[in-house]
Amino acid sequence: MLAQLVRRDFNQRFVGSAAGWLWGVIHPLVLLLSWTFVFQWCMKTEPPPGSVTHNYTMYLFCGFLPWLLFQETVMRSAGSMVENANLITKTVFPSEVVPVSIFLSSLIHHFIGLALVIAAVAIVLKSVSPMIVLLPVYMLFIGLLAVGVGWIVSSLHVYLRDTAQVLSVVMTLWFWFTPIFIFENQIPARLRPLIAWNPMTWVVRGYRDRLLAANWPSWQEFAVLAAYSVAVFVLGGLFFRHLKRGFADVL
Repeated sequence: MLAQLVRRDFNQRFVGSAAGWLWGVIHPLVLLLSWTFVFQWCMKTEPPPGSVTHNYTMYLFCGFLPWLLFQETVMRSAGSMVENANLITKTVFPSEVVPVSIFLSSLIHHFIGLALVIAAVAIVLKSVSPMIVLLPVYMLFIGLLAVGVGWIVSSLHVYLRDTAQVLSVVMTLWFWFTPIFIFENQIPARLRPLIAWNPMTWVVRGYRDRLLAANWPSWQEFAVLAAYSVAVFVLGGLFFRHLKRGFADVL
């Protein structure tokens, strides 16, 4: 059933489209080329001192890629219960799997973007880090985080339809408190604890280091990410399970 949901979700994105899944290649490719033109050629922006690379476009894109997977999963999960109301109200349907299927569907696009980044790193930096074999571990952490948050917002959206709008604002703030475009040393000192407590900060750092450097990750990094991911996943699951009891009546 989960495989069918993933296949349906992936196909529905491109229904009636002539290019189909190729749009999953075109979008990140255009984004990468646009950022190269703006930041590398026009603004000549450099990463902060001590960065794993001197190429700002690669630095930026490697950090943006995991955020894109997280954001897409959470945002699309928000309205997923309402969109699947017929399944939830008329059949014995485990609605918990809907955000999971959204993450797995988004993961397919993520793999396409990741392949483009690895190819770009190989062309621009003339090398590919062997540490990319650890990226599936970070994808697991992103999945646990995104599905956990997705369970919370999707269940809230059933009862409060403003949830998706509030989530859009929260995700915008969350994005700018994640060191993707803004360097950590540019953030005021009194706000830096928010960066340290942000689980996506650790994910972005990990992705950049694994894609652009050959150093082995610290056990502290894995321990912090595992703690955040499992905690959010479990709390989200319990929250969803509690609110799920009234779905059929509200939907």
